[in-house]
Amino acid sequence: MAEWSSRMAAFSDPQDRLAHLVEAARGVPRLPAEDRLEVHRVPGCLVRTWWISEWRDGRCWFRTDSDAMTLKCLAGAIAGLASGGTPDEIVALDFSPFESLGLLRQLAENRQRTIRGLITATREFARTSAEANP
Repeated sequence: MAEWSSRMAAFSDPQDRLAHLVEAARGVPRLPAEDRLEVHRVPGCLVRTWWISEWRDGRCWFRTDSDAMTLKCLAGAIAGLASGGTPDEIVALDFSPFESLGLLRQLAENRQRTIRGLITATREFARTSAEANP
């Protein structure tokens, strides 16, 4: 997370940071149709956004997609930072740079809530996975 935060901080303007993430997200393939199911939809989000949490080999893995590029890039950043982590590593992740670097300020309130909710869901999945797979 520290390396990601440093890369983002290298951009002096929050809009430039978000633009950088959006550009990177443009190259990420969409989720396949078989994963773009209602069961994976993020509740309360006004645009179609999917979040898939998986437990494999003692680690948590996350995949995401959205019809809104800003959500795709920020949800993708969360998934990228947390994927492959152990539950303890994920619970300890400091996601505060999303706020402190001004990334969420660039979004409408509903989209801010969606990103905050995904951070919470990521940690909750890690906690429940640790409990279910001691």
